[in-house]
Amino acid sequence: MGKTILEMSHITKEFPGVKALDDVTFKVEEGEIHFLVGENGAGKSTLMKVLSGVYPFGTYSGDILIDGQIQKYNSIRDSEHAGLAIIYQELALVPDLSVYENIYLGNEQRKGRFIDWNETIRKSRIQLEKVGLKVDPSTHVRSLGVGKQQLIEIAKALSKEVRILILDEPTAALNDDDSENLLNLILELKKQGVTCIMISHKLREVLKIADTVTILRDGKTINTLSRAELNEEVIIKNMVGRELGNIYPKRQKKNIGDISLEVRNWSAYDYSVSREILSNLNLNVRKGEILGIAGLMGAGRTEFALSLFGNTKNYNVTGELFVDGKKMNFTHPLDAINAGIAYVSEDRKKDGLILDQDVKQNLSIASLKDFVKHSIINRNEEIRVAEEYRKSLRIKTPSIEAQVRKLSGGNQQKVSLGKWLLAGPKILILDEPTRGIDVGAKFEIYTIMNRLVEEGMSIIMISSELPEILGMSDRIYVVCEGQIAGELSGEEASQEKIMKMATV
Repeated sequence: MGKTILEMSHITKEFPGVKALDDVTFKVEEGEIHFLVGENGAGKSTLMKVLSGVYPFGTYSGDILIDGQIQKYNSIRDSEHAGLAIIYQELALVPDLSVYENIYLGNEQRKGRFIDWNETIRKSRIQLEKVGLKVDPSTHVRSLGVGKQQLIEIAKALSKEVRILILDEPTAALNDDDSENLLNLILELKKQGVTCIMISHKLREVLKIADTVTILRDGKTINTLSRAELNEEVIIKNMVGRELGNIYPKRQKKNIGDISLEVRNWSAYDYSVSREILSNLNLNVRKGEILGIAGLMGAGRTEFALSLFGNTKNYNVTGELFVDGKKMNFTHPLDAINAGIAYVSEDRKKDGLILDQDVKQNLSIASLKDFVKHSIINRNEEIRVAEEYRKSLRIKTPSIEAQVRKLSGGNQQKVSLGKWLLAGPKILILDEPTRGIDVGAKFEIYTIMNRLVEEGMSIIMISSELPEILGMSDRIYVVCEGQIAGELSGEEASQEKIMKMATV
């Protein structure tokens, strides 16, 4: 055994109503490549935010030890002084600054009181050599691709004499070539004595370069596996090995009808990242059916939903869309709404709700025209309908005039759902419908979903929770890197089959 450089001991972190980390313990040896794996929501990113000082000492219980010494970080800067650096999926570079300015931002080389730009440029060249990036340091970051920007982030970390480098899904937005280059760089950094901790969903890269793997599930440490113990089946079983339990209510009747929505050869190009994010998708959903869409973070599931719902991100979309057999072309969400489609966003606080408004206003906002007569809102009718939905969806609130921000996550989700149900859709797209809510609230959401499809609605459910996909879906499409990796019936689907398709 080598020297233990890092130990996280009995780490517990709670948010209101949620225990994100529950007594997590793991060790990392010096110079090792250590992967953290687990389903979305397992606690991986939260754990790394504890480690890097994003969540300071006192906001969690347990100990962080580096070289056997307990650390008490009050900020990210404290962890940097201890030799840690973290690189997130969302890169923290300043696009309009040069490469050298980004590498030494906040850490500029000085001569007395003044910045020594010549020395800053000279040293940035050294850091670029370390990561194998051949670019002029004076180049503006904006002009470089995502793969090169990722290398600049690592060069920036190395400039601070990092000992432990944390990478959160570093290849999620990279193409195959850039991903390969990054993995080779991490192997090279290992030779230089840098310890790497990586979060990844891509099992092939885990198997390729990992020395050890710690598996998290539901905020708990499940296992730590050595390289000799690693194989795909073992990792998957540790990641998903839990019973579905009784949280998925049985549907009273299944009456699946004709196709309500279909896409053919559906592709989307995202100009903001200069790549195709969806490629040649062919799928359909039927009346009275819950269609599950599974896949890992970054696979393109939300992008697919947005491209359907009026293409709010202005992707270059090609392919054909049919609703009830009629060919459609949506250029705005209003077009989708008028065709009977509703979309419940994965981020209810940012995109689904107006937090400072009350329950009544949030419920009626997507159907406001129905309450307007002679340019005046009929407030009595708005109150009557809001009260009706409060009761039918069992929204727990002191009053329909209570601010939405004061409700629990589960009740906020019911308001977000109610808003679109009030619009009377035929097809409902639910993006992560139970994210961040407790088991009881989940059961209520599932019950509502069952009732809606029994009444003939079509539901497309995007979810990162495999048990949820398996427990609720009549049929499942698995998306991997913007493509359909496979289709499974509810009866034949299993967590292992889905994970294998999702990690191709």
